[in-house]
Amino acid sequence: MLSILLAYAAVGVVAGVLAGLFGIGGGLVIVPMLIFAFTRQGIPQDIIMHLALATSMGSIMFTAVSSFLAHNRRGAVRWDIVRRITAGILLGTLLGSTVAARLPTSVLKGFFALFLYYVCYTLLLGRKPKPSRQLPGNAGMFGMGNLIGVISSWVGIGGGTLSVPFMLWCNVAPHTAVGTSAAIGFPIAVAGTVGYIVNGLGAADLPDWSLGFVYLPALAGIVAASVFTAPIGVRLAHALPVDKLKKAFAILLFVVATRMAYSAFL
Repeated sequence: MLSILLAYAAVGVVAGVLAGLFGIGGGLVIVPMLIFAFTRQGIPQDIIMHLALATSMGSIMFTAVSSFLAHNRRGAVRWDIVRRITAGILLGTLLGSTVAARLPTSVLKGFFALFLYYVCYTLLLGRKPKPSRQLPGNAGMFGMGNLIGVISSWVGIGGGTLSVPFMLWCNVAPHTAVGTSAAIGFPIAVAGTVGYIVNGLGAADLPDWSLGFVYLPALAGIVAASVFTAPIGVRLAHALPVDKLKKAFAILLFVVATRMAYSAFL
């Protein structure tokens, strides 16, 4: 068990540094690394993607708290937005995880690969939506929360890749959009984790120490390591040419996405 915990702590080390360095959601890094680690561990392919998504969601529950508390201390969280979008987030994430639990690994891999291509596009071009409107009414916020929740549950992220562009488009200041997105990530992670636990109970071929689709040894290792290494990534971001590194990272994500897309149809 110790060797397994150390292996997943290594995943947390890399995920924490990259998340802090590039400001991306840890799930984009954690999910592909978990797929690789689970494959090496001999976990059946039929449930590997479900375990990776669920465990990534579980880890975000912990990292989101420290992140939004730090942003809140700087006054960068719009709690009115959090309150208005949370109901849609919870419903969308629960529904998304329920559907995902019933989909084959190949479909989930294919969707994740497409999402990685989208992230590569945004990193390489560095384009941000122009602020062109105001936040929608309650119905619009609920619908957007549904969409962000569903997609986040299918790719194992805290939603920042989607919620930040949405808020920028709605004239929310950049730093506030990032801080508010961190707070939104917590209900996404909670709802996604609960959904994957409930829908994974009794699933066939689960490894020991699984709670539904959440693999507890991986969760413990990732959380323990990433909490300490994310600040290292933040410090590196102020010392290194991050714009150039983002382009290199985008190329790496493109390779990962292509490999995942290929494996989805093998």
